[in-house]
Amino acid sequence: MTYGKYPSRFWVLCAGSFFFFGSFNMVVPELPSVLEKLGGGEHKGLIISLFTLTAMLSRPFSGRLSDTIGRVPVMIFGALVCVVCSIIYPFTASVNGFLLLRFFHGFSTGFSPTGFTSYAADIIPPNRRGEAMGLLSVFGTLGMAGSPAIGDWLARTWSLDVMFYGSAVFALIAVMIYVSTTETLFRRQRFRWSHFKIGLTDVYDPLVLVPGIVMLLTSFSYGSMLTLVPDLSDALGIGNKGLIFMIFSTASLLIRIVAGTISDRFGRPVVLKISAALIAIAMVVTGSANAPWMLWLGGVLYGLANGMNSPTLFAWATDLGNPKSKGRAFATLYIAMEFGIGLGALASGYIFADDRSNFLMAFLVGSVLSFLALIFLYMSTEGKALKGNFNNQPVTD
Repeated sequence: MTYGKYPSRFWVLCAGSFFFFGSFNMVVPELPSVLEKLGGGEHKGLIISLFTLTAMLSRPFSGRLSDTIGRVPVMIFGALVCVVCSIIYPFTASVNGFLLLRFFHGFSTGFSPTGFTSYAADIIPPNRRGEAMGLLSVFGTLGMAGSPAIGDWLARTWSLDVMFYGSAVFALIAVMIYVSTTETLFRRQRFRWSHFKIGLTDVYDPLVLVPGIVMLLTSFSYGSMLTLVPDLSDALGIGNKGLIFMIFSTASLLIRIVAGTISDRFGRPVVLKISAALIAIAMVVTGSANAPWMLWLGGVLYGLANGMNSPTLFAWATDLGNPKSKGRAFATLYIAMEFGIGLGALASGYIFADDRSNFLMAFLVGSVLSFLALIFLYMSTEGKALKGNFNNQPVTD
C-alpha cells in the first residue's frame, strides 16, 4: 500500500524515527547539570564524546548485521538500549557510573539509525532519494526539536527522574513501531557470533569516501553545539536550556525537504557547498553571542545548514554505494559523523574549560573545519559528475 509518493511502511519508519530521536535528545540539555551535581563538571565534554564514541565503534557491527540478519532487528536493539539506559540514569550516583552509562547509551545511535536508513534506502524511489531522506530526517528532527524543551519542562515541573522515565517511554514506543514493520532484506541469515568478526571492508566503504570526509569535517560543529549551548544559554540568562535546540531543530526541519528536492535535481555537491558555508558562519555568530537574539540567529543559521547537510550526504551515499551492502555504506558515513561529533564535543569542552571568555574560540574551531569542507568539496567535485547514479532499485511495497 502507498500513501502519496511513498509506501505506507516508509511513514511507519518515519514515526519510529520521531520517537527514537526524541528519546535520547530529551535528556541532553540537562545532562551537564546532572554531571555537575555529581561533582564532575570538568568532564562535560565527555557527555557527548563518550556517547558518540560507542556509536562510532558499533557502526561496523550494525552495518554488517543490517546487511545479514536484517534491518528490523538492528533498529529494535538500538531503541531497547535507549529504554534500558533511560531507566538506569536515576539510579546513577557517581561520576564514573554516569560516564559509563553514557558510553553504553551510545549503542542506541550506533544501531537504530543504521537500520532505518538502510530500510528507507530499500523502499524509496531512486529518483526521490534526496527528498525521501530529507523527509525521514524531518520526523527525526521533529522529535529532536520538541523533546529537549519537554525534558526541561519535566525536570523543572517534577524531577530529573521523571524526565529520564519520559525518555524511556519515547524509546519504548519506537520499539513497538519497529516490531510492527516488515523486513526488507531478502536474503536474511540466522544470527551467528561470527557476524561480529569484522574487517576493514566492514568499517570503510571507499565508494563513499568523499561524502564521509565532508561529514567528518562538518559534524565537529554539532558536537560543539551540543556541549556548549546549555552553558551559553545560562550565560545569556536564558531559563529553558532546551529552547535553542528547538529553534535550530525547527529551522533544520523547514529546509530538509526543499534541500533534498534541490539535490535530486541539481546534484548533491551544490547543496553541500551551501551548507558548509552556512555552518562556518553560524559557528562564528553563535560563539560571538552576547545577547539572546544572537544565539537565536546562530541557531537558525546552524539549523538551516544542518538541514541541508545530513540528508543530502545520506542520499549521496545511497547513490554512490554498492546496492548489495547499503548497511556498510551508511555505517561508514555514520562513523565519520560520530567521530566528528565526539571530537567536537571533547575539544570544545576542554577549550571552554568553564570559562565564558572561551566561547568564541571553542566555536571557531568548528567554523574553520566547515570552511575546509567547503574547499574540499570544490576540489573533489569541480568538473566531475558526482551527482550519483539512480540504478539502485528499491523494493516495491
